[in-house]
Amino acid sequence: MNNIGLPLLLSFLAGICTILGCFILFFIKDFKKSYLSFFLGISAGAMIYLSFMELMPTSVNALGFWMSNVMFFLGILFIGIIDFIAPHHFINYCSKNGIKYDKLMLSGFMVAVGIAIHNFPEGIAVFMSSLGNTRFGILIAFATALHNIPEGVAVATPIYFATRSKLKAFSFSLLAGIAEPLGAIVAYVILRPYLSPNFLSYVFAFVAGIMVYISLDELLPSCFENSRGHTAIAGIVIGMLIMAFSLNFM
Repeated sequence: MNNIGLPLLLSFLAGICTILGCFILFFIKDFKKSYLSFFLGISAGAMIYLSFMELMPTSVNALGFWMSNVMFFLGILFIGIIDFIAPHHFINYCSKNGIKYDKLMLSGFMVAVGIAIHNFPEGIAVFMSSLGNTRFGILIAFATALHNIPEGVAVATPIYFATRSKLKAFSFSLLAGIAEPLGAIVAYVILRPYLSPNFLSYVFAFVAGIMVYISLDELLPSCFENSRGHTAIAGIVIGMLIMAFSLNFM
């Protein structure tokens, strides 16, 4: 419980994967939405599989069926409220072909703020899960990192085309990603007195609710935009397979 180095590192690495999305924008000039559909599908498949195959069963074994489900739905309610306050529908900004060139800078700023707000509880999820089970923490960080990559594209695109500055696009992507380790630090400061194996069993179910909500509300709808069903399904299945192999060998 006293070793917070690895949980902080995992939340940091997952968060700054927004930078990878920024680099993808720079190096792949024609970044198609089919690529995003595939990436988002992988992330959704990984999150859903991990939630129902590992996090919830672990929580049920420790807390019982009903309490685990209460925490699961509280996690959904928590991230749902955040999503209501700061909507996080970023996919429309991810392609040059469909982008509106007026007010690009404002658009980029708002997308960055929205993603940062959503990354904050994701950082808490990665950090708290890592404290209770390093294996879970690594897997959750991996799944979170996968969907932070297209988020980085979403932030960088309007900023880059508004300013033609790679540095500014990079900076905004970095700031959006840094919210995750900040969430981890805040969680540790506030929840440190309550940390125990039993408490972290509540956290696992709560995190499962957050990840399922993100998958259903954000990732899956974006996957299936513009009739890209087969690409999305391929990504979802591959994401589940990756997580299944990871759980088997870790």
